[in-house]
Order: sequence, then structure tokens, then C-alpha cells
Amino acid sequence: MTRSGAFIVRPADHQTPLNVVGVKVTVLASNSVTRACEITLQKGEAGMGPPPHRHAWDESFYVLNGSVEFNCDGVTEICPAGTLVHVPANTLHAFQFVDGGGEMLEFTGSGGNATRMFGAVHEAIPPGPLDLPKVIEVLARNGVEVAL
Repeated sequence: MTRSGAFIVRPADHQTPLNVVGVKVTVLASNSVTRACEITLQKGEAGMGPPPHRHAWDESFYVLNGSVEFNCDGVTEICPAGTLVHVPANTLHAFQFVDGGGEMLEFTGSGGNATRMFGAVHEAIPPGPLDLPKVIEVLARNGVEVAL
């Protein structure tokens, strides 16, 4: 998508979801299109989600279906459908989809790099057993610091 100005993204326009450490990420709008935020749709089975990490952009999540366990700065909470979670830039955070899996929208703040990072992970990390050192390397190249 390389349009400028107003746009509409219909389901038929969705790109094939990216596989990002077991989470299916559909890019709805990158910041190259919006000139500001990024918007993705994320779906995952129980147990899927990124390791604890931080980055220089704000991120907000809105849980659409199922439940997602979020950990932000050491505080963990199960968030059911209808919950909004806002994560300021540089906040250590992680999430995992819980029993039954789930679906959520992700919005990044201005200057975000999430959609480019998701594409890089999708290209470099094949499905299957996770090669954590490789994931950490790809994330670092894209402005994400993993904290294990």
C-alpha cells in the first residue's frame, strides 16, 4: 500500500499475515502510508507472543477476541476482549495469548518501526522451533531490545 491521504482497507485488501514468532500479523497501515501511526491485526494461539522487550515508540493494543496476558514493567494482567492496553515508549513489556488464543489490534505511535520489524522477523525466522539468538539479532537490527 503506497497511497497518500485518506484511504480504506477492506478485508479483500489485507495482505497475507506475517508469521512473527508464532503470531499472525496483518499490516493494515504502515507509517509510510499514514505518515504517523501504524496499525496491525494480530492473532495468536495460546502461549504465542513476544519475549519481554522495549522500543522507542508508543504502542497500544485493543483486544478483540479471547484474552491476552500482558506484562508491563513487571505487572501482569489478563486482558479480555474489550480491553485497551497502552505501553509508552521504552517500557519493558511482553504479551501472550491465553487459553483459546485471541485477536487484537495494535496501534503504534508516530515514528514507530513495528511493521518493518515484523516483516524482517517474518523473512528471517521460519516457523517451527524458535531460534531465540536469531530473533534477538533481528529485533536489535530493528530497534527492539529483548530483555530475558
